Amino acid sequence: MSTEGPYDVADADTSAGTGPVVVDCTTPDGLAAGVEAASRAVRAGQVVVLPTDTVYGIGADAFDAAAVAAVLAAKGRGRDMPPPVLVPNVRTVDGLAREIPDDARALIAAFWPGALTLVLRAQPSLSWDLGETNGTVAVRMPDDATALDLLATIGPMAVTSANATGHPPALTVAEAQEMLGDAVAVYLDGGPAKVGEASTILDCTGEEVRTLREGAISREQVDAALEAGRERRAQEAAEAARLEEAAAKAAKRAELAAMRGGKGVGRPKKPATPSAGPRQGRVAGRRHDA
Repeated sequence: MSTEGPYDVADADTSAGTGPVVVDCTTPDGLAAGVEAASRAVRAGQVVVLPTDTVYGIGADAFDAAAVAAVLAAKGRGRDMPPPVLVPNVRTVDGLAREIPDDARALIAAFWPGALTLVLRAQPSLSWDLGETNGTVAVRMPDDATALDLLATIGPMAVTSANATGHPPALTVAEAQEMLGDAVAVYLDGGPAKVGEASTILDCTGEEVRTLREGAISREQVDAALEAGRERRAQEAAEAARLEEAAAKAAKRAELAAMRGGKGVGRPKKPATPSAGPRQGRVAGRRHDA
């Protein structure tokens, strides 16, 4: 394995078969160089290791089926355990998932970026192969600067814990290297994992939110966020109904006012009856008699 300084990484050939490149991303210069090296590797269909807030992850371009297969092979995992997809921001989720329930959006608002993975219904039009997903996708936005910079550059990545199947997740880049070796092109060293525990995984595809794995976020925290979200939606619905009712009443008052203000307008006036005619006739008659 080769360890390059942050200023050497930009020129390193990650596809030359010379062994993995390891980059210290704990400084601004190192972070920039590491993201550049990892981006180049991912675009070339290679596998990288990156820090996340929970544990270290091994990942590749989510839309490169061969690279995703290489991630699973490096872990010794089959297609029956597809990797989650990490995203750089909340907006990306709507492009990957469909019919996202209100409860899921409440959990996203409460815990992202953070240690919560949500299983949602995948968009059927996506051209990817993550494994046997049964029409779902597990998504998470990590709370880690290195991971987010890489995701913002590359886009969604298929990322799972950086360890061989049956071994504990790697909490440092050295632990990841020890287990994964030359199967990885670039290792990004972000220091020890902040949380040190895998993310909680929730299934949001059914009527109720189910816990598939309890990790860094407890079920009690999840339930509290769900309840808060439901209360907020109820309040918003009540306020919307109140405003709609007020608008309807205002419109009705305006209509009645217009009707009262226009009463009688446009009707022809009845002509006045002349009263001078008979008197003039009598005067004229007397003059004639005289």
